[in-house]
Amino acid sequence: MKVRRFTVAGLQQPIIPRRPLRRYAPCYIRAPVFGMPACTGLLLWRASLQWIFRGNNQPMLRIAGNPRVSDAHRVGPALGYNFKVASPFRRAKIGPLMKELRETHFSSIDEVASAFERQGYICGERIATCVYLAHNLEKPVLVEGPAGVGKTELAKTCATLLDVPLVRLQCYEGLDEAKALYEWKYAKQLLYTQLLKDKLGELLEGAQGLRESMEKIHAHEDLFYSEHFLEPRPLYRALHEPGGCVLLIDEIDKSDQEFEAFLLEVLSDFQVSIPELGTIAARVKPMVFLTSNNSRELGDALKRRCLHLHIPYPDAALERRILATRVPELDARLRRQVAAFVEQLRSLDLKKVPSISETIDWARTLLLLHANDLEPGMVKNTLNTLLKFETDIEAAGEQLRGFVDKARQAAGS
Repeated sequence: MKVRRFTVAGLQQPIIPRRPLRRYAPCYIRAPVFGMPACTGLLLWRASLQWIFRGNNQPMLRIAGNPRVSDAHRVGPALGYNFKVASPFRRAKIGPLMKELRETHFSSIDEVASAFERQGYICGERIATCVYLAHNLEKPVLVEGPAGVGKTELAKTCATLLDVPLVRLQCYEGLDEAKALYEWKYAKQLLYTQLLKDKLGELLEGAQGLRESMEKIHAHEDLFYSEHFLEPRPLYRALHEPGGCVLLIDEIDKSDQEFEAFLLEVLSDFQVSIPELGTIAARVKPMVFLTSNNSRELGDALKRRCLHLHIPYPDAALERRILATRVPELDARLRRQVAAFVEQLRSLDLKKVPSISETIDWARTLLLLHANDLEPGMVKNTLNTLLKFETDIEAAGEQLRGFVDKARQAAGS
């Protein structure tokens, strides 16, 4: 996002930030007075940033701290204008302002499917129905299926479609609360205690006896367990996103059962409990996707809180549509041959069946090699793009010529 210099009537210098852009929480101020532009943007910065308004080389106004809409009311009188505050925008990262999560409304399932197709994600009616229900019922979605069928891409596309941030938590064995929710900045706490130890004498001044001294210390001990010393992790960031977000908890089946139990509070009430801070509730309920490759059975309590969606391998017709979207440069005849050949491979007893993502990679490989039709020699040399185990390549190689002939017949060539 570009910040333009602009001047306000009566001021000699343009309003510019003192520090580089980082994160911002702007209030948009409408000032149709004294010939000023109809809309003049005024950014009110967070605690670490300040705006300085100067006239005749003298500071006129300084606004610091966490801005509220009420901060904008103090700007107008200070400058001599009667500003009217429009709706406040949410804090965002540098770039175009994103929408609120619930600003986008889907009127039908067909609208969801069409919107996803415009984003390059071809989904069937079942997927579109699940997304429609999840968005309107504000329910998490548990997406199961083999690896590479588009589970993670579903959440990414949904975030792009809704124009909200994507917060991703990658699960693994041993994942705990400190890595998923928050942890304390112990080094910063220690640094502050060292810097402030000289103030301890002033704090205890006038205290009589050990009890009264301890009471004075206890009155300030919670300062070191505030959000200033807290390192937010994905779950915490998702709950604090002012405009909402899409929360992707990827490969939940790789985490431990203890972490799965920890998620229950997040998925049911969209809140978490932090002993030092209390209960933290979501500002805007995020849209949650959990993905699983079925490496272990998930608990009933987790499944009960989610809508269930299973994404299988696509049939040949759906795979042709996906290839047409993802690899549009591929010839239509070769596209039909690729889809028919991969469908035959999936009928074999393989350790790792080729997924949609691997079919797309193979199509791009054939395009790079300027292939017009499937040839046994070329297919054999590029089979490692589809199959990831040598035993699978050997098993497919025994029937390679027959599969190629059938694929060419199915494509009408």
